[in-house]
Amino acid sequence: MSGIDVGEELGARAAQARALALLRIRSRALAVAILPAAVAVVLFAADAQGHLAGPAWDAVRWTLLGVAVVVLLVTVLVAVSVARARPAMSPTVPVPEEGAPDLYRLVRDLADRLDVPAPSAIALTPDCDSWLEDRTHRALRKGPGASLRKGPGASLRKGPGASAEAADTAPVLVIGSPFLWWMRVAELRAVLAPVVAGTGPSAHPDIAAARRFVRGLDAAIADAAAPGRGPVRGAPLAFAGWVARLLLRACRGHAAEMERCVAAAASMRAQTVDYGLRIAAQEQVGLAYAGWDRLLTRVALPAWRMGRWPSRLDAGVVSALTELSRRDRLADGFALRLGERPACDLLEEPGVADEAASLLAARLFHGGPAESGPGWAPVDWQQYPDEVVDRKWRSEAARLHRVLDTLGVPRASAADPAVPTLARVMEHLSGAGGPGGPGEALAAGIGAAVAREEAEAPGHGGGQGQGGQVHGAAGSGPADDPLDLWGPGPLPLFPLQPPRTGTELLADHVAAMVCCAAVDTAGAAPGLDWLDGPALLVGGERRADLAAPVLSLVEDGDPDPLLSWLAEVGVRSDKPVRLV
Repeated sequence: MSGIDVGEELGARAAQARALALLRIRSRALAVAILPAAVAVVLFAADAQGHLAGPAWDAVRWTLLGVAVVVLLVTVLVAVSVARARPAMSPTVPVPEEGAPDLYRLVRDLADRLDVPAPSAIALTPDCDSWLEDRTHRALRKGPGASLRKGPGASLRKGPGASAEAADTAPVLVIGSPFLWWMRVAELRAVLAPVVAGTGPSAHPDIAAARRFVRGLDAAIADAAAPGRGPVRGAPLAFAGWVARLLLRACRGHAAEMERCVAAAASMRAQTVDYGLRIAAQEQVGLAYAGWDRLLTRVALPAWRMGRWPSRLDAGVVSALTELSRRDRLADGFALRLGERPACDLLEEPGVADEAASLLAARLFHGGPAESGPGWAPVDWQQYPDEVVDRKWRSEAARLHRVLDTLGVPRASAADPAVPTLARVMEHLSGAGGPGGPGEALAAGIGAAVAREEAEAPGHGGGQGQGGQVHGAAGSGPADDPLDLWGPGPLPLFPLQPPRTGTELLADHVAAMVCCAAVDTAGAAPGLDWLDGPALLVGGERRADLAAPVLSLVEDGDPDPLLSWLAEVGVRSDKPVRLV
């Protein structure tokens, strides 16, 4: 037996030992629950045989019987609460086999090489991660896709007494959608190898039972904490949640160690498949993380705030990472990979999958509704400069002038006092540095205006219905929306950025006003930088040197750096600017 086999065997045995420890906790809890009933049975049996007689023992017997009944009722309550609770399911985009036969074939072949059960289905997540997710608690309902396994041993067996929906017990393989677009096919297979290898331990009955026990406790706690319950129903659920919390606290250490051992055993098994390529593929994982984060925070977030959601985020991450590779001398070789077959070719309709994942990303990271509608429309990358960048600048410039009107600042144009100009802003902020000055008052006014507009805007709740599905997936109703399982609280679930300060907002609004003036008076144009988001193009080239002059004006009240910048670009600060 090789060293890899020995390591895998040791990891598997350690995981099974931890699983048995979890099951022993469950057994001990059950033993404590039935202990009063068992003692009561012994006392009544002794009385029937003429032992332990007398009024005192009768009182003890009946008192203990009452306690046993109460404890058993409480046990049933807790057990029913745990059994009926719905564990949270990660929001994903289902990928049926007819929509990605090549991807299913790749995963099935990988499972065969690893000698482990194949995942029951594949789904996409709008994030840079991949994992196995047990969804057996939803087995009796509509599943996320067809099974990978075919042939005589297939899990979707037909026949008397067989349920096609309930037969699949293998976990679902969740793949980060940015990986599909950035990675090549061989790299994706290498990255998925240790993930797919985890289906082996998942099939062990002790580990599966221990995981179900822990997930049930966690779901019962979440169910008890959900608001909107009346006192009649809320009190029993709260008690069940308290008991589940005690049990989960006792299980936490064993559960964490079990999962660590499972991951170690899966990693050891996966070393037999594409081990050398996995090292190079992990470099691409790190690069994908960096590019995806920049794309979301710098490119997607401004669009989401404008009520538009980029419909091709995964295609955008390829452009962002290609640009990052071009700028970073350490990553020059990565661009050469683009000649190889991308993993998204394993999908029949990658554009449809990209759109579904992009909408789900907007829901998770910003809080957009589940479907397009008024004030929430898709935008492609060709339309992004005009539909997002230009609108963003002009909206912020309009807000800036509204706040100036509120503060009583006069218009700067003598010919037409009603038109907005950049000169008005610069004259107001010149010499306004330091605390307590008009720069601080303007920043506070803009911060209040932004907060007020966000509060008055229609809420971008999670909505109903699935965010999107790959071609061929069965439709799902509101009850199948995975976001419902995350609780009734408002989105976003994962805020991308902390709240901006008043000074930061003021600098953004002044920069937006400068960009509007550059577009209207100097022939500049809005553009898109894949790594930095909205960009100002002058003569077809991006000008990235505007931030420092604006900060000098906003923070120090010094207009000279910005005046020099305006003169260099040819911007007329006294000319009117078109606002929205």
